[in-house]
Amino acid sequence: MRALPPAARAYILCAVLAALACAAPALTDSGTPWAAVALLAVLYLGCELVKVCPLLGGKVPEGIGSFFPVVLAAVLLLPPSAAALVALPGGLAGTVVQRPARVRRVWHGAQQALAAWAAGQTFRLLRGPAALGSSAETGPAGSAGPPVWVADFPYVLLPAGAAAVVFCLVLTALDGGVLAAAERRPAATAWRGLLTRSLAPHCVHGLAGLMMAVMWRSPYGLPAALLVLLPMYISCWVFAQYHRERAAHQATIRALVQAVDIKDRYTRGHSERVGQASAMIARELGMSEDRLEVVRIAGILHDVGKLGVPTRLLRKDGPLTPEERRIIELHPEYGHEMVRGIGFLGEARAAILHHHERVDGSGYPYGLTGDQIPVLARVVAVADAFDAMTSTRSYSRARPVPVALAELERCAGAQFDPAMVDALTGAIGRHGWHPVVTSDADLQVISGPDPAGGGPGLPALAGLPAQGSRPAGGADPAGAGPGERPHRAGAADAPPAAGAADAPARRRTEGGS
Repeated sequence: MRALPPAARAYILCAVLAALACAAPALTDSGTPWAAVALLAVLYLGCELVKVCPLLGGKVPEGIGSFFPVVLAAVLLLPPSAAALVALPGGLAGTVVQRPARVRRVWHGAQQALAAWAAGQTFRLLRGPAALGSSAETGPAGSAGPPVWVADFPYVLLPAGAAAVVFCLVLTALDGGVLAAAERRPAATAWRGLLTRSLAPHCVHGLAGLMMAVMWRSPYGLPAALLVLLPMYISCWVFAQYHRERAAHQATIRALVQAVDIKDRYTRGHSERVGQASAMIARELGMSEDRLEVVRIAGILHDVGKLGVPTRLLRKDGPLTPEERRIIELHPEYGHEMVRGIGFLGEARAAILHHHERVDGSGYPYGLTGDQIPVLARVVAVADAFDAMTSTRSYSRARPVPVALAELERCAGAQFDPAMVDALTGAIGRHGWHPVVTSDADLQVISGPDPAGGGPGLPALAGLPAQGSRPAGGADPAGAGPGERPHRAGAADAPPAAGAADAPARRRTEGGS
C-alpha cells in the first residue's frame, strides 16, 4: 500500500474493517447454514478461477468484471452476513493485472462482501425470503414426498431486483470513492458514468441469481441450479472473446497510427485530433453510435497512406516539385490499399480514400462532386482542415478556433459540405474544442474506458509532449487548412481555394519561410 496516498490507504482500511464487521455475525450465529455457505463460496471461487483456465482460451480481459450470479444467489438464499462470507474468496482470487495486486485483491474482496451484505439486508427488508418460498408446502394431494418450495412470482422479482440494484450501487459508490482518494479526482467526476455502465449487467446477473436460487429450492436441488450458470458463463465467455477481438482491433489501429507518427513526427497527435473532431461532427448529425465509431476510426487513419510516401518528401525543406506533389497526392489511394483487407474498418475505408475530394469536383484522387463523395469522407475533410488550421505549423501559427470556423464557413459549398461545417460549428459552440491526445502507451483510439470498469485507482492518461519544432520552411506533414495550396508532403490535405488563407502557401511556394 506504499504506492497509494494516505487517504486511499485509510479508505481501503475502513472498507476492509466494515466488511469484516458485516461477515462476523455469521461466524458466531449457530443458525448459519455452513454447508450452503461453503458450497456457494467454492462455486464462486471456481467461477473466478476458471476465467484464467487455458482450456477456455486463456486469461479473460479484466474489464469483463466478476461473475456475480453466484454471489447474488447467496444474497437471496442466505442471511446477509453469510452472503458476505460467500463473496470473500472469489473477490480475493479475482483477476488483477495492475499493481499493487495484493491490495487490489483485498479491496475487491472487501468491496464485494459489503455489497452482498447490503443487498441481503435490502432483500429481507422487502420480505424477499417469504416471496422466494421460505415456508414449506406439502407435496401434491397430500403425498408423503419431500416439501415443495414455491416462489411467489411475480412479486419475488421486486425484492430480488432491488437487491441487485443495491449491490450495484454499493460497488459503484465504493469504486468512485477509491478513485477520488487514490487519484485525487474531484467528487463530481469520480463517480461519473460508473452507475450507467454497470446497472444493466448487474441486473442481468441478479436475474440469473434469482433463477439459480429458485432452482436450488426446487426438488431438483443443486444440479438444476448449476444448469442456470451454464448459459450465463457461456455468454460471459463470448463477451470475453468480443473484448479480445476489440483489443486486437485497437492494437491494429494503434500500430498504424504510431507508424505514421514515427515516419512523420512533426504532426504527432494530428490523427487523433481529427478522429475526435470527426466524432463531434457525427454526433451533431445524429449518427448512430456504431457509425460514430466508424467515423472516428476514419479520422484517425485518414493519413495512413503517408506510410507509402518516401520519407524524404515528408521531411523535405522547401517547396515540392510538381512531380513530388503528384506522388504526395497518391497517399489516399495508398491508404485505401493498405487497409482494404482489414474487414472491421468497413465504411472507414471509403473515407480514407476520398477525404481530399471537394464538393466542387476539384479535389483528388477522382474529382468526385457533391453527394458522390461518401458522407464520412466529407466529415473527415472538415475535421482534417479544422485541426490543420488550429495547430501550429512550421510555416504558420495556429489560428484561433473562431477564425478557423469562419474560414471553414467561407469555403463551405466549394471545398466542404456546408452541413458538415455547420455540424462542427454547432458542436464546438455547445461543447468547446478540447483536444485530447494520449501517450503512445495509453493510446485508446476506438473507445473510452472499458464499460465494465477495469478496477479502481487506475492511472490517468498522460498527455503527449508538445509537437516538435523544425527550422523555418520545413515540411509539414499534416493537412493544410482550407484555401491553402499545399506544396509539400502531408500538406496534400487540402486542395487550393482562393482567399486570404493562400498566403502561407504562396510564400512557401516562392521559397520563402
